[in-house]
Amino acid sequence: MHAYVYKSLRQADTYVFLAARDDFARLPPALLTQMGEMRFVLEVALTSERKLARADADVVRRNLAERGFHIQFPPTMLDPMTEDWGTDA
Repeated sequence: MHAYVYKSLRQADTYVFLAARDDFARLPPALLTQMGEMRFVLEVALTSERKLARADADVVRRNLAERGFHIQFPPTMLDPMTEDWGTDA
């Protein structure tokens, strides 16, 4: 299965995977509005062996088959300064 990946120019580090290139009609209108303009960044073959940086390829394939799209949101960032590093300083 192929996926076509687009980067949201409005939402930082947010990507849309589509089952068909430029098939934005599959996205709900509210999501299209939230994402704003999108730029094509990648065509990728999604196989069971394929590793993605921030998503499970099986989940992406399932969403593409069922919905025609998958959204990848940015990772949550934790402030490393709030962790207990085990020091007495």
